[in-house]
Amino acid sequence: MFDTIILLTGSRDQQLALTELLKAHNPALSFRCAVSLQDLQAIEPDVLGRSRLLAFTTGVVVPADILGALGHGAYNFHPASPDYPGWAPAHFAMYDDATSFGATAHVMEPRVDCGAIVGVETFDIPAGVDVRGLEQMTFVRLAYLFWRMSRDLACNAGPLPAIPIRWSGIRSTRRMYAQMCDMPADIHPAEMTRRIRAFHDDFRGIPLTVTLHGLRFQLAGAARPAAEPVMVDAPALAMAS
Repeated sequence: MFDTIILLTGSRDQQLALTELLKAHNPALSFRCAVSLQDLQAIEPDVLGRSRLLAFTTGVVVPADILGALGHGAYNFHPASPDYPGWAPAHFAMYDDATSFGATAHVMEPRVDCGAIVGVETFDIPAGVDVRGLEQMTFVRLAYLFWRMSRDLACNAGPLPAIPIRWSGIRSTRRMYAQMCDMPADIHPAEMTRRIRAFHDDFRGIPLTVTLHGLRFQLAGAARPAAEPVMVDAPALAMAS
């Protein structure tokens, strides 16, 4: 019996809006909210068996035993198009001079960003946008994707149908990001410009640096981290699409 949704999000502020949206489609639902792996591990096994897990802008990797215990599947809302799986996707898209980007909903597997894709939103990247602007645009599109799929997520106890789109590209990692931020002394000026544009914002506390004569220097003037994006209500998202 499907009667509970577990919301795994990057912050508790996001959970209220998502809960209200899902409850509007299915008032009988119960909700359990989590922001950490410890929160998930505290949920009783019998509750997991009646639940569907929805992950939204979270860095938590859900272990196989929890995924296997869920009675009604688990879906992740990834802030990137299917050609950018993995960590800090907007930064790597900016580095690649990508012309389009998006948001992806997919089945959660023990390995991140590899499960069957059940929903996608795409958009063209405007000329001149910086990485923080791209992240904000992506968040709005991701929220719209969640809103578009919310009725099925709340009311359909069975698996959501996969769409004929597959993951592609290289799955980025924190280590790859750190390597891009550690610039060698002989870096080409054009390559330095690309890296500054894509990675000079101290994302997750990883600064952009250059190594000279065995000494590592941090570039000054990184943009201050943006505030937590605010969840937009469904009508506004519909207009934004």
